[in-house]
Amino acid sequence: MRVDVVSLFPEFVAQCAAFGVVGRAQERGLLSLHGWNPRDYAPGNYRRVDDRPFGGGPGMVMLIDPLHDAIEAARAADPREAKVVYLTPQGARLTQAKVRELAAHPRLILLCGRYEGVDERLIEAEVDEELSIGDYVLSGGELAAAVVVDAVARLQEGALNDAESAAQDSFEHGLLDCPHYTRPVEHPLGHVPEVLLSGNHAEIARWRRMESLGRTWLRRPDLLDEQALGKADRALLDAFRARYLQGLDEPDGDA
Repeated sequence: MRVDVVSLFPEFVAQCAAFGVVGRAQERGLLSLHGWNPRDYAPGNYRRVDDRPFGGGPGMVMLIDPLHDAIEAARAADPREAKVVYLTPQGARLTQAKVRELAAHPRLILLCGRYEGVDERLIEAEVDEELSIGDYVLSGGELAAAVVVDAVARLQEGALNDAESAAQDSFEHGLLDCPHYTRPVEHPLGHVPEVLLSGNHAEIARWRRMESLGRTWLRRPDLLDEQALGKADRALLDAFRARYLQGLDEPDGDA
């Protein structure tokens, strides 16, 4: 997979992608990351890439031509068709389902805005999709681009040392992930749940599913609204709720 980033600070995204899973994906030839700075395509000594907005108001708006030329240069660098994604608070929310869709593309061009954003005419002409990583505003699209790069890189076949890791991630099946534990079994902060030490794989799978359902119910009930839970899952969720509510009803030890 090839990802091109059009940004005033392409080195920032490259630095974020130099470590861990994404860095390993690049080392293994599973992902190639390239930066394109629109200043390199701006005329004049000042290499201007922004101007005042028509109609007045604060801030600056990124100019059409430097961005257009940077995108076209990125397109020309590889013959495969590229999907152009603009990272903006006005975009649709990035989800794991969308990440899987993006990860299946052979090429992405990520457009990072700055200032008050990008001239709308460029968006209408060049952008295939607008995406947001959350309901908040950043100084620019570079952090959001780094998030997209990380998310799609780890889904490339061979990027993770254990392919099952991605399949068990939060949101992969519409739910949050279950809790995880490792050595030691006994610690001043607590004990590992007995079921995980039992060697009974069916019971472990049942416990993990129940915890995943319960954690989603506690922290992201909106996700459960999107799920068509079967009878077995409903029973597991009811068991978790009962255990949780019983814990709330128990008196404090100091009472």
